Amino acid sequence: MKRTIRDIGDVKGKRVLVRCDFNVPLDNWGDILDDNRIMAAIPTISYLVERGARLILCSHLGRPKGYDKFLSLFPVAVCLMRQFPNKVKFCSKVTGTEVDNAISKMKDGEIILLENLRFDKGEEENNPEFVKKLCSMADIFVDDAFGTSHRKHASNYGVALKMPSAIGFLVEKELTVFEKAFKAPAHPFVAIFGGAKVSDKLNLINNVLNMADTIVIGGGMAYTFLQAIGQNIGNSIVEHDLVDDAQAILDKAKQKNIKIVLPIDHMVAVKDKKKAIKVKEIENGMTGLDIGPKTIKLFSAEIAGAKQIMWNGPMGKYEDPAFKEGTMKIAKAVAKADAYTIVGGGDSVSAVKLCGVSDKIDHLSTGGGASLKLMEGKILPAIEVIDSL
Repeated sequence: MKRTIRDIGDVKGKRVLVRCDFNVPLDNWGDILDDNRIMAAIPTISYLVERGARLILCSHLGRPKGYDKFLSLFPVAVCLMRQFPNKVKFCSKVTGTEVDNAISKMKDGEIILLENLRFDKGEEENNPEFVKKLCSMADIFVDDAFGTSHRKHASNYGVALKMPSAIGFLVEKELTVFEKAFKAPAHPFVAIFGGAKVSDKLNLINNVLNMADTIVIGGGMAYTFLQAIGQNIGNSIVEHDLVDDAQAILDKAKQKNIKIVLPIDHMVAVKDKKKAIKVKEIENGMTGLDIGPKTIKLFSAEIAGAKQIMWNGPMGKYEDPAFKEGTMKIAKAVAKADAYTIVGGGDSVSAVKLCGVSDKIDHLSTGGGASLKLMEGKILPAIEVIDSL
């Protein structure tokens, strides 16, 4: 069991470096479009502030190549200032004299937010010198950035190897949810997979075959499975080198008496026309971009009978209004189900929010890549190195 912030004892007057995940979407004016990741970090920050810790918060934002003013964390600092009036200071540098001076002047219960970690190339390289600079800022390290826990970066993996460490409430919640879902799932357990590629979900599906009762497959990845069973998929996306793997999954599911449910009709685009056309079978010249109405009913019926649901990946090209209905209807079906529901992956979480049903989902994971790794049964390196009890 990993040490949590409840286990680190008295933090009054101690400098605590907290790795957060403030990788939030910004508009062209620098305004935050979705502050959920910031709000998810508030319980950990509040807990430490209330106990008199001196917090140094750090995070990345986007994928900058060096300094990029459009990817500054200043808007996040403004958001935090509203949550913690008169307690938050923003440092326009990641390390250096400005940061050191600000930390030296901190009082108990105050917060400093460092600039975007990825402005320094040492972050993603897990550079030892950059790790050393981060470690010099604090007495204790707390990892509350579940979304980056599958990465070996300086601010999580590197620092945790060098400092007394613990996990925050957000990471603890994510780990607890996934552990319970996979070690003691409620049955019937229905797993829903979508997205473009089978290759992204191959390990995940194979792992879920050991515990799910039903696996529903939509999105672009469904066409590789449909080709495996001999259906014409027209010009739809397919991973030809994984058709045999798809067939192996179908065979394994049959042996284990696990139901795999594939689309039975489709919304397609014909040549260059974006208009959605309903078809039962996809002909040459057509491209499947969403599940059809009969498939929506079929999938929804499976979802309605579940006691545990895990969903990762959209049912089609949902960012296009002409092909969003499948994903939206499945989001509503998941929200309506009398089941414990887990939604992971950025597109699936976005779909749930767009439908206005996010408050009806039991757990919206904050980490796409990290949640995938957990679902695959793999370890998260940045969590693995956190101190244990």
